[in-house]
Amino acid sequence: MPVSATKSPRVAVLADSDTRWKWGALTAKRLIPADSDIRLDGYLLRGRATPTARQLKEVGVPADSLREVTAVEFLRAMGEESYDILVLSLVGGGVQAMLHGLRRVWDGSAERPVVVTGYVGVVYEKLADGLLLRHGADLVLANSRQDAERFRAVYEGVGADASAVTEVALPFLGGAPYEGEHEPYTVVFAAQPSVPESRKDRTYLLNRLIQHARKHPEREVLLKLRSKPGEHTTHIEELPYQKLAQGSDLPANFKLVYGHMGEVLDRTDLLVTVSSTAALEALHRRIPTVVLTDLGIREMLGNHHFVGSGCLASWDQLDAGHRPVPDEEWVSRQGVAAGGESYATAFDAGRERIAELLARPEGLVPLTPYYTTETAPGYLPGILARHHLGPDGTPLPGAPAADKAPGPVRQIVRRAARGAYRHGVQRVAPVIRRMGEL
Repeated sequence: MPVSATKSPRVAVLADSDTRWKWGALTAKRLIPADSDIRLDGYLLRGRATPTARQLKEVGVPADSLREVTAVEFLRAMGEESYDILVLSLVGGGVQAMLHGLRRVWDGSAERPVVVTGYVGVVYEKLADGLLLRHGADLVLANSRQDAERFRAVYEGVGADASAVTEVALPFLGGAPYEGEHEPYTVVFAAQPSVPESRKDRTYLLNRLIQHARKHPEREVLLKLRSKPGEHTTHIEELPYQKLAQGSDLPANFKLVYGHMGEVLDRTDLLVTVSSTAALEALHRRIPTVVLTDLGIREMLGNHHFVGSGCLASWDQLDAGHRPVPDEEWVSRQGVAAGGESYATAFDAGRERIAELLARPEGLVPLTPYYTTETAPGYLPGILARHHLGPDGTPLPGAPAADKAPGPVRQIVRRAARGAYRHGVQRVAPVIRRMGEL
């Protein structure tokens, strides 16, 4: 498996949702010098959140090849294909499983890709858990100076090597800077699949958005949706806003919209959210941004991350005409609104680190995750088993597609099972939960 630092690097991205495909593919492109002719192969990990064709089209990041795989199929491909860089854009447990599986696949070979992983946005929960599950990759990307400091502190605090932590930025920032109000003035609420979670809170936010549209008929008020019913994103959405809005008397200036967030931001004068990463995209473009306090400032909502940002406000304040002014120091520490030139060089450290690793005459050392059967014997085997891997990263007997590709009948059954699962999550589970509250 020859690995080279040529002008035409081969890069693979393994992702488990539409958002993580966007982050992984764009990160891969930014980690390659601009004058390189990148070959990008995409692998979509089969599961509850595997993106649909519509979601992939909306993300708008094409690949030279793209296919859906199980964990075992992916590991087999990594033993057969030759890549320079591999980006693992997965939930933490998936990253850990792949690191152990890849260690086994590449056992005895120094000629392997540089393995990169990271987070798709704001890290506001499970910091230690998620970081230690990602430990073992050659690069663990931090999207800001603040994250880089926190990541290193966690690794050093448990005695793990922190040299993989590399400060970059969110790869999907960009777009034209905000230059003033549009006609009509446009307010956009960026919805999130699981924040807030309860019907009461989501209905409250929807009603306040509708009320804002009624109070300001001269404005256009948009509810930016992440997915259509039946589709899944990184997080499960049991109560889609479009379903909650059914039957409501919606004002003429209120609209539900899909599409690429960057295109929606092109016409946005005020971005409102609970804690979406869209807030960072808007701040990067200097678009007035509000992080709502109506439901409290709480860790479970993620809006605690924006303490000190100058962006926290309530719907009452917005209805009265409040315009937030972001704190420049806070914004700078988040790696956004740093100016075009600064953002253009944000991935230089990552490129340099990769070039250094690829240039090593002795090749790359084996992947060495912090979690092993010695350090976490009661935790690691369960994580690996969820991906049909044994404690040593070897496929378990009976693992899906361990020896052959699924036939037409199995493919149909899988699609039906996934549809049933999504129906259960969005329709049956909420009913059962409500019955339990009686």
